[in-house]
Amino acid sequence: MIPIRRALLSVSDKTDLLVLAHALHEFGVELIASGGTARALAEAGLPVTPVETFTGHPEAMEGRIKTLHPRIHGGLLARRDHDGDVQDMLRFNLLPIDLLVVNFYPFGAALAQDKSPEEINEQIDVGGPSMVRAAVKNRNHVVVLTSHCQYSEFLAELRHNKGSVSPDVSDRFGRQAFMELVAYDSGIANWLNPDEFRGLALRKMRSLRYGENPHQEAALYSEFHLPMEGLVAADKLSGKQLSYNNLLDADGALSLLGEFTDCACVIIKHVTPCGVGIGSSPSEAIEIALLTDPLSAFGGIVALNRPLDELAATRLSDIFLEIILAPEFTSEARKVLAKKKSLRLITFDQDALLARKSVTEIRPVWGGYLMQDRDHGFPEWNDYQVVTNREPSPDEFAALKLGWVVAKHVRSNAIVFANKSGTLGVGAGQMSRVDSTRFAMLKAEAAGLSLNGSICASDAFFPFRDGLDLIARAGATAVVQPGGSVRDDEVISAANEHNIAMIFTGRRHFKH
Repeated sequence: MIPIRRALLSVSDKTDLLVLAHALHEFGVELIASGGTARALAEAGLPVTPVETFTGHPEAMEGRIKTLHPRIHGGLLARRDHDGDVQDMLRFNLLPIDLLVVNFYPFGAALAQDKSPEEINEQIDVGGPSMVRAAVKNRNHVVVLTSHCQYSEFLAELRHNKGSVSPDVSDRFGRQAFMELVAYDSGIANWLNPDEFRGLALRKMRSLRYGENPHQEAALYSEFHLPMEGLVAADKLSGKQLSYNNLLDADGALSLLGEFTDCACVIIKHVTPCGVGIGSSPSEAIEIALLTDPLSAFGGIVALNRPLDELAATRLSDIFLEIILAPEFTSEARKVLAKKKSLRLITFDQDALLARKSVTEIRPVWGGYLMQDRDHGFPEWNDYQVVTNREPSPDEFAALKLGWVVAKHVRSNAIVFANKSGTLGVGAGQMSRVDSTRFAMLKAEAAGLSLNGSICASDAFFPFRDGLDLIARAGATAVVQPGGSVRDDEVISAANEHNIAMIFTGRRHFKH
């Protein structure tokens, strides 16, 4: 057991500090504290020894030098069962420190508040991380706490063991402290070397049953210092635990759903949209989304950006689905879906979805990693070009925008036929854009949907006019594509021959 007789407290975040300090005092623990922590304890009437009194050295350089002293680090590093260390403690008049309570300068907060480089630099903590490193190295003899969230567990352990802490608990706190240290230093390194370094500190949130296949292990992680958000914070109201593939599909569904502010329904299968509907109500949006590919909806994921009501739930109740995502489920809707014991009902923060930050996407390759910014937004709608003789009608233009949004979330080569209410046929992941077009046409035919008067969105340019000719034969009357092919003139001529209105956006949305 590790008896707690002397504690050093040095915290920027003083949440629950006095609760901890009063409890330590009740156990007869000697309190040493630095700067503002010492003042807070003294003002609370607690006996406290300032660090400068303990070390015999005054604070210097506006507080930059406080805890960097042999009496501090000697007290933290001394091995109580090592004869040499014990002799050195006696020789240099050092006292053991059994408990270190530290949290670091708020570097991340300064960064988030867009402070000046000088102000951010001043929030690089030196003494705190140095003491934590020492305490973690000597965690068999020193307990280290780096978060107020640990205080209650620590005090329960202290009370249970009548003033001592077990080595196992100390070891766990030490490992947690070093994770804090690595995450803190990674943030500093990223700021100092934005073009050369990318440190990513991740906390394991939970193990998953398996990965893409049963023989693969998998887990869900979140960034260590960021608050839980998105799918990590989503509330599962019912159903089985989420799997690796479920999470990928749910992320794809929410990524596409977040592009819409109108009442929308998105259906995803294998991270690919197989139906999108815009309606005046959730049930209408669901009806439209299901029209595109009702067969693929089987075993898929449905996401809505409006509360799911009883009527919408009834429409979905006869379909086998893995997940339904919505900002809210009414009590009546939950009753309708209660018979589906395995169906996961998940709520998410709609405001957070619409305001979500751009995140860095990371993918492994042999020997390294690829990293890119997320494909965010559609600024091209401020600078598009109508390149054909005929301009799109208002209805065609609304459909072009919807199809373009969906195409961004479809695996390349992506072809999407749509009208202003939703998708009609989706062609994804084919090696040829013509094949994707044929596939989208087959999907529409299988669903009994006519493409006459539809629009077509293509995530990249048409390299030849054959794709445009095929779209015209399908019955589409307007096309949106990035442009940029050496044969753009040929494709534009084909569009004019078919009286098709065509827009060039100048921006590509490949999704590999």
